[in-house]
Amino acid sequence: MREKSKNVAFLGVCTALALILAYVEILIQPLIPSIPGIKMGLPNVIIVFLLYRRSAASAIGVSFLRILLVSLLFGNMMALAYSLAGAALSLLFMIVLRRLNLLSPVGVSIAGGVMHNVGQIMMAVLLLKTVELSYYLVVLTVTGTIAGILVGLCGSLLVRKIPEKLF
Repeated sequence: MREKSKNVAFLGVCTALALILAYVEILIQPLIPSIPGIKMGLPNVIIVFLLYRRSAASAIGVSFLRILLVSLLFGNMMALAYSLAGAALSLLFMIVLRRLNLLSPVGVSIAGGVMHNVGQIMMAVLLLKTVELSYYLVVLTVTGTIAGILVGLCGSLLVRKIPEKLF
């Protein structure tokens, strides 16, 4: 029972950290030259960390709880739909790549960043019935790759620096 309580507490802290990173991202977004649909993906640092230190289930749980809370606190139902679509596709690819163990956390994160954008564009095409939106994937692939590199480097640093015995 004690291990289960420790696990719940640890995942609660991870969810809180992901929420804080999402809020920081919202605060700094106006300072960055904006291209529609582009975010840094800071909360995904926690997701990459969980994929490499815990489990896919932990990463999925924290990711979806964070998305729900961020949408309720700072967004709307449309933001929730886009975020869920992006996260579902992103997590699917990251989990598969992690299990295959062919890429580093940075490579897995890049794939996650790009697939998140693909998921969001797929949802936009579905909801808006405008297939032309898919052309925007060229821009989002570049920015998703850059964000994936940064998130992956931060996630890798956490994996290396935080001892497993800590939790």
